Parts: sequence; structure tokens; C-alpha cells
Amino acid sequence: MSTDTGSKFTSESRSTMMQLIFPLDTNYHGTMFGGKVMEYMDKIAAIASMRHARGPVVTASTDSLDFVAPIKVGDMIDVEAFVTWTHKSSMEIYVKVQTENVYTGERKTAVTAFFTFVALDEKGKPTRVRAIVPETEEEKQLHASAPDRYELRMQRKQDRQKGK
Repeated sequence: MSTDTGSKFTSESRSTMMQLIFPLDTNYHGTMFGGKVMEYMDKIAAIASMRHARGPVVTASTDSLDFVAPIKVGDMIDVEAFVTWTHKSSMEIYVKVQTENVYTGERKTAVTAFFTFVALDEKGKPTRVRAIVPETEEEKQLHASAPDRYELRMQRKQDRQKGK
């Protein structure tokens, strides 16, 4: 369903994963382990980026990982990801985790983050990816603000290399 310009629609990468939260998924506060949530987020971001690149990918960075509401035993979580922007071989993926009370249907956003993945060729080297075409209002807003986030990532990378 790619465009005639060789770009791909955001909907082609959109991926979701549902999970019911059990006691073994939680800490002594009765809320889900942050690391466990991050694992699910990284997996769904990898799936979204592989769907876009149609090849192997690796995680390059995670930013703006924000825990905004607790995830409790008995909650169902809906982990959703889609490619928001591309740059040469890299892809920015937005990931959102929503909780759902399975009895009432009430949903809340619990965690959001941006992941960066790099597409790899058969030799394990970075390879070009297609541009993304946002469709929904949310996708258009995230796409428009992505170059600023990219610049911040590049600045952080330079600062690390300088030893700051």
C-alpha cells in the first residue's frame, strides 16, 4: 500500500500488543515493573520498525520515556507503536501504553516514549528506509515535531562523544 513516491503510510507500520497484568508482573507497590513495560515497548517498536523497513532492525535509542499513570494487577495493557518519521536509515517510533479496566472499559494512557531504530542490510550495515506519510492528526503532529527531536538526539550524541 505504499505511495507512488516510494513512501509508506504510517498505518503500514502501526502495531499493537495486548497483555493482562498478573501479580508476577508487579513490584511491592502492586504496580507493573517499569523494566517489564519497557521490554514490551521495545518489542512492539521493533515490530513496527521491521514492518516499515521490511528487514532487520536494531534499537538505537529511547527517549522521553514517561510513566504517567500506574499499571496495576488485573489491568489489561494495550501497547501500540508506529513509525512517526524517518531519516536515511533511522526510524523514530512512537510507543504508547494504555491501561484498560476489563470490567468498566475505562482506558488511561500509562506510558509514552520515542524509540529510534536503524534498518540493517544483509551484512548488518545501516540501509536506507522509505519516508513516512502520516495520515491521522496525531501522526501529522508527531511527524511535524520529529525533526526537533532528531536534532536533540544528535546533540546528546555529540555531547557524549565530547565527554560531557
